[in-house]
Amino acid sequence: MERDGEAPIISLRNVWAGYDLDTVLEDVSFDLFPRDYVGLIGPNGGGKTTLIKVILGLIPPRSGSVQVMGSSAAEGRKYIGYVPQLQVSDKAFPINVWDVVSMGRIKPGFGSLRLKAEDRQRVEEALRQTGMLDLSKRSINEISGGQRQRVYIARALAAQPRILLLDEPTASVDPQASVQLYDLLARLNEEISILLISHDMTAISAYVKTIGCINRRLVYHRDKSISADMLDAGYECPVDLIAHGVPHRVLPAHDKDGERLE
Repeated sequence: MERDGEAPIISLRNVWAGYDLDTVLEDVSFDLFPRDYVGLIGPNGGGKTTLIKVILGLIPPRSGSVQVMGSSAAEGRKYIGYVPQLQVSDKAFPINVWDVVSMGRIKPGFGSLRLKAEDRQRVEEALRQTGMLDLSKRSINEISGGQRQRVYIARALAAQPRILLLDEPTASVDPQASVQLYDLLARLNEEISILLISHDMTAISAYVKTIGCINRRLVYHRDKSISADMLDAGYECPVDLIAHGVPHRVLPAHDKDGERLE
């Protein structure tokens, strides 16, 4: 399917996927277009991270099709910069910010760990984009959680991706750092398409362009509203949205049995 004459850069059609005997995604169809900024919400275990793994070609679908930049997921993932939810590191390991971001330039197969001049230039540019260039010689373990997330985004940017996939990028940072990260992503979205996974419904509604909800099945209407039917399908229970100074939509009230009140 095209939009305004543009073909999708990620396209899923009727995808079913899971682990062993457990089906996690059911009949998921989705398109991401150039300069899209999509936020996906949903409950734990609803398939958000599994969807990312399917897009990256790490989990083959049981049925359906996945294309990235017109190729298979495994071939197209070279166009994707991925920032995973958990970053596990040895606190005693002596690695600095520059070295972490440099990993984004390492080619598959580890044929050579030596950076060329072009690689160093791309690392420097990624650090500059994320505001971390001045801290490039600092240990990754000596900076704040928000700064580390910027470093991991820089690592993804060093590979010059066309698409950024982020899994809960603000889960371990304070509110101020979260705002700074969202501001950074908004600037990056001027050139890069973004698919962001988050539990923070009210926050992402202030920043992303469109919102979807996934709980095994995906509800996505290419709209920014977090609608009542979307939450009903995604969370299967009444949900109240409470925001503090963040733009939001107030959903219909429910009685104690979950029935919507008029």
